[in-house]
Amino acid sequence: MGRMGETRAQRIGDRLRRGRRRERREPPGGPSRLSDLVVITGLSGAGKSTALKLFEDAGYFCVDNLPPDMIRALAELFMHAGSKVERAAVVSDVRGGEYFDRLVEVIDELHEAGIPDRVLFLEADDETLLTRYKETRRRHPLAPGGSVPDGIAAERAMLAPLKDHADVIVDTTGLGANALRRRIAAQMLATETPGRLAVTFSSFGHKHGPPRDADLAFDVRFLPNPHYEADLRPLTGRDRRIVEFVARDGALDELYARLIPLLDYLLPQYLAEGKAHLTVAIGCTGGRHRSVVIAEHLAAHYRDRGEYAVEVAHRDIDKASRE
Repeated sequence: MGRMGETRAQRIGDRLRRGRRRERREPPGGPSRLSDLVVITGLSGAGKSTALKLFEDAGYFCVDNLPPDMIRALAELFMHAGSKVERAAVVSDVRGGEYFDRLVEVIDELHEAGIPDRVLFLEADDETLLTRYKETRRRHPLAPGGSVPDGIAAERAMLAPLKDHADVIVDTTGLGANALRRRIAAQMLATETPGRLAVTFSSFGHKHGPPRDADLAFDVRFLPNPHYEADLRPLTGRDRRIVEFVARDGALDELYARLIPLLDYLLPQYLAEGKAHLTVAIGCTGGRHRSVVIAEHLAAHYRDRGEYAVEVAHRDIDKASRE
């Protein structure tokens, strides 16, 4: 029985928080063929099913919605000398109910037992999660009869200690399914495509908050702002009229003349340091006009050169313009 006034999400969060990462030991017994066990978790609606399908397509043995204690049992089965499973991926999340509170502890046990585990944590901002729930008309597992925002808030607080245990954290805000697959592949399956840096050029609006996963960020609010032209305001940076407006006084060309050589220098340096994926964020006020123009241009420029695996993402392009 939980403490009076304490919600289920709070109880699970407290139990997750008590987990601690321990030193890894060599696995006992005979040799095992298991080389990688990926535990996929994170916020509901953040893309865990898409991630699991990626690992399945990559040849991993995959299981969805597995309670933590069954992860340990499955891992021990795979570590048996007679097992033929070399790579496996499992999803464990709040659908497991009260059983989910053991996940941090189980991850610690896997690590301590010498099992080659990695934890992938997926998240997204509240607006993105709300939009995805509205599109699918699904109920949030922590608010089956209540409001989705309340469920998201409770889950985010509950998973905070688990996020601290993650080996890789991916923010899926602004990413479609294909872009998400490529992002995860670049960070988790990089050994299959060595020597090629995956670069995402992402636009964002400062008024909607800073980007959470940017490696490099550039502020372009000094450029002419189409928001103040009534006929241009409803458009986005994908429209040619916006591009022409932002470039009208030559400031855009001057920016490219300085920014592209800087990126030409930086990108190989990150690759040489072993970086598999790099996010270059471009920010304007609302994230719909100037930043989109530049992110699209840079993505096209580097995609045409063929040196990198290039993606473009626009975090705030569909958000209402209220500058």
